[in-house]
Amino acid sequence: MDLLFIFIGLALCNLYLNFKYINILETTISKNRFVLMIYFLVIAQVFEMYNLVASASRFKTTRNLFVTTVVCVLAYLYTPILTPVLPSNRIDILIFFLSIFISVFVWRNIYIFTVANKKFYKYILLICGQEDTLKDLIYHVDHHSRDHAMYGYLSEKEVDKSGKFMDVSKANLDEVILNNNIKELVVSLNGFTKENTDLLNQKLAYYFEQGINILSYEDYIERITFCVPEKNLTKYFYKYFNFSENHENRLYLFFMRCMDILAGVIGILFMLFLIPFVFIGNLIWSRGSLFYKQERVGAKGKSFKIIKFRSMVASAEKNGAQWAIKNDTRITPFGKFLRKMRIDEIPQFWNILKGEMSMIGPRPERPEFVDELGKQIPLYGIRHVIKPGLTGWAQVMYPYASTLEEQEKKLRYDLYYIKKRSLFLDFKIMIKTIHTVLYFKGQ
Repeated sequence: MDLLFIFIGLALCNLYLNFKYINILETTISKNRFVLMIYFLVIAQVFEMYNLVASASRFKTTRNLFVTTVVCVLAYLYTPILTPVLPSNRIDILIFFLSIFISVFVWRNIYIFTVANKKFYKYILLICGQEDTLKDLIYHVDHHSRDHAMYGYLSEKEVDKSGKFMDVSKANLDEVILNNNIKELVVSLNGFTKENTDLLNQKLAYYFEQGINILSYEDYIERITFCVPEKNLTKYFYKYFNFSENHENRLYLFFMRCMDILAGVIGILFMLFLIPFVFIGNLIWSRGSLFYKQERVGAKGKSFKIIKFRSMVASAEKNGAQWAIKNDTRITPFGKFLRKMRIDEIPQFWNILKGEMSMIGPRPERPEFVDELGKQIPLYGIRHVIKPGLTGWAQVMYPYASTLEEQEKKLRYDLYYIKKRSLFLDFKIMIKTIHTVLYFKGQ
């Protein structure tokens, strides 16, 4: 819809403002249009135009759209060969910018007042027998669900005043679903009596036949939080967790290795360009060695030496290995800048080129921490089934982890990536990484 409104806006400019820089009214397939589409979609992803939470806010939408349009127009104007030469009439540049901004602004406001309005949300009904599971579900629907509104919950007793309670032994479930246009049921039958469980199973089979979507508690939590549910990290994990089909897909693995090699070469060239600047910065604000090496655990539990630009004081670990924390006093003033911009990570392109790391995967941890976490967090070792990455799903979704609880949370994101690994998810991670760098969200 963004692209449709952009082309409508440009076509109106062609008709009424004598705008010739991009002629949408031409019937032939144009490289210029295709490049504009790619630029806008990629840049809009970086600046969170397709984040459903941000897209429901008029302020965030306007802010993100303005930045997206500026970057898109500049990229389009200043990429020779791919795009037309600069227009001779400079007013066309302003028309080009305004046509994109105003067109998408109009569409996004239509979206906010219609699709994003809660009146148009898909209503769901929770069917749950255990009190703690039900409370967890209600919390996640309220805080993580992007386009769902909870009609109520069906249980054997009331556990939360914020939702509409329906007693499983008294409620007419058929009428509730029919009269309230409920399109999805989220179910956890644990905790119900055997009689109620048998009755609900019969009804659920009927509703499924009627086209109502039915999700288990675990699948629903995973879908809206984008991480593996905490309750799945048990000795019965194999019931809920499996490797992505791409785990052994040779074409996918070959493609990713080619991308790693290409990224490694480009990254090392970029590092060579940065070394003089980092050296001067170190000399002034962070005296000491330029690089440092550290042992990390890689794929299949094998150790390797990671290389980074030094961002901490030379005596950072005189008392042994320590977790890096937010506002860590061991980080030098220049090191804070390196970390915010993720520049300290750039030498790891050498590890990527050697095949010890990949562009995307779980972050490699130190052996001391791996041993400690493996004893306290079930299934922690599963994250080593693939190569560690320069960036990853856990890093872009949950950047800080200085406690056991936070490490467990990051593990759930890592397991989600291992379970859902795909080119599309890899693309999302790269886009989110660029967003992290541009908005100075590095650790």
